[in-house]
Formats: sequence, structure tokens, C-alpha cells
Amino acid sequence: MELAKITSKGQITIPVEIRRKLGVKEGDKVLFVEEAGKIYILNSSMEALKEAQAAFAGEAERAGLKNEDDVVAMMKEFRRERTVE
Repeated sequence: MELAKITSKGQITIPVEIRRKLGVKEGDKVLFVEEAGKIYILNSSMEALKEAQAAFAGEAERAGLKNEDDVVAMMKEFRRERTVE
């Protein structure tokens, strides 16, 4: 458990061990999420990545991509189409 003091401006310093666990550094943004009456601090970049991964889940199967060779073939076809236009 870590402790932080709130300044008169409502600011806190996130303890170094918590910053390490979150994977955040100076200039990064954190996300505050309320869930079941508790507040969580999350690394906003990592949360955005997780949301993107969830949004794309299953798309490869829907596109008929079964392996890396299928992806390479699709990219070659895409590039051919782009150079023809």
C-alpha cells in the first residue's frame, strides 16, 4: 500500500513504485475509472491499446486470414491495387 498527499490544487505525486507498475513516466496520461464504488488509476495508453485489440478481435478470421502467409498475400494484393490507381 502506498500513500500520497493531496496539494491545495488537488494534485498528487504518484509514488515511484506505483508509476513503475503502471508503466508511466513524465508526460504520460493516466485514466481514472470508477467501478463498483472503487476508483482505479490506469495507464491510458495501455487501456487504449486493449480497447483497440478488443475492437479488432475476430477480424482476421472474418477476413479469411488463417496464417502469416495469408496476411502477406493480402498486403501484396493491397499494394498492387494502390499502385494501379
